[in-house]
Amino acid sequence: MKASNTKNLPKIFVLRWGHRPKRDLRLTTHVALTARALGASGFILSDIEDEKIKTTLEKVVKNWGGPFHFEMGTPWKKVVKEWKAKGGSVVHLTAYGENIETSDVLQRIKALNRDILVIVGSQKVPGEFFSENVSDFNVAIGNQPHSECASLAVFLDRFFEGKELAKNFMGAKLIIIPQRRGKKVIRKVNSESEIRKEI
Repeated sequence: MKASNTKNLPKIFVLRWGHRPKRDLRLTTHVALTARALGASGFILSDIEDEKIKTTLEKVVKNWGGPFHFEMGTPWKKVVKEWKAKGGSVVHLTAYGENIETSDVLQRIKALNRDILVIVGSQKVPGEFFSENVSDFNVAIGNQPHSECASLAVFLDRFFEGKELAKNFMGAKLIIIPQRRGKKVIRKVNSESEIRKEI
């Protein structure tokens, strides 16, 4: 985990809090996949370990490319404390926060030019998440009930201004070739010679 104040585009890590293995496995996996696909550099499953999510992410990174940092089991308070100590900002996505469309909250986040830890809850979060001790910004993707996966997707897309949708993932073995109809995926058989076969 790294947080730095650099001139380069800030890195975003996603902290998933409150994961319940039997109930949230599919949605937490989707939150992690959304984070990776839409430009985040890493995903932290706090306070708990879930090997199924780890296995899925490792398989996706192996086949579809990376890099993408993943860790689990670290207490959320430790993650937040270390992140802030290294100069990073913490953004808590919540329907009760400043509306990303009707306020200037996104501009203020970007103006800091710091790496960002985005907190995404899976259940009702502790009240302290809203405090300055935890979050620097409480951001709402609309002030209506909706999925945390949707919130993360909109936030990342707004932050990266759509550029993340054209990102190339290093070391990808599978690559989708966009086309008007049908499905075309190529597999890199040999990364050195770039031999490709259509699947």
